[in-house]
Amino acid sequence: MSFISLKVRAAFIMHGYDEQNREVIEQVSDPDFVEKLVRVERIQSISEKYVLVTASDGRLAYWEYAGEFAALKARLVAAGLLV
Repeated sequence: MSFISLKVRAAFIMHGYDEQNREVIEQVSDPDFVEKLVRVERIQSISEKYVLVTASDGRLAYWEYAGEFAALKARLVAAGLLV
């Protein structure tokens, strides 16, 4: 099991779909970044601003992360986690 340390704050939680097959998204307003050790296998994607991770009960969470995309990508490359 591999982990990565990230400073993140919750931004959105995707709870599933409604009767019209539209995403049910909750916007979260966490004011502060917190450091987390995130299991790498939970990461679904990384963008310039957000990390998309799997959460409990089949939900997905978008976390805003502190730092630069290039620096995070370089950390993943150095750890042999990018193809």
